[in-house]
Amino acid sequence: QVQLVESGGALVQPGGSLRLSCAASGFGFTFSSYAMSWYRQAPGKERELVAVISDTGGTSNYADSVKGRFTISRDNAKKLVYLQMNSLKPEDTAVYYCKARYLGVEYWGQGTRVTVSS
Repeated sequence: QVQLVESGGALVQPGGSLRLSCAASGFGFTFSSYAMSWYRQAPGKERELVAVISDTGGTSNYADSVKGRFTISRDNAKKLVYLQMNSLKPEDTAVYYCKARYLGVEYWGQGTRVTVSS
C-alpha cells in the first residue's frame, strides 16, 4: 500500500519561510516513475495546485500565486519531495497536500497545516 506523509507545517510570521516534506513509501511503489505535486486547501476554498515536478525532477511548474517564492524539488533516492516556501503571506495559509501521479493512478497524503499570521 502506497503511503504519502507530509511534514513541516507550522505557524509562521508573514515574510517567513518553511520547508515542507513528503515522504513516500509502499511495496512496489516506484517513486521515480511518479510526477509529484503539492496542492493546498484554504478554509472555505477548493483545493488548488501549487506546484508540480516531473518524475526526473527536470521540469517543474507553479501556480502564479507562488511563482518566485516557492520551489518544488525531489530526491528520488530518498523518495522525498519538498516544497520550499519563502516570503510567506497570510493568503498562503492552508493545509498542504502532496500527490503522486502516474498513468492515471493517484495517491494523496493526509496534509500538513501551514498558518501564516503575526
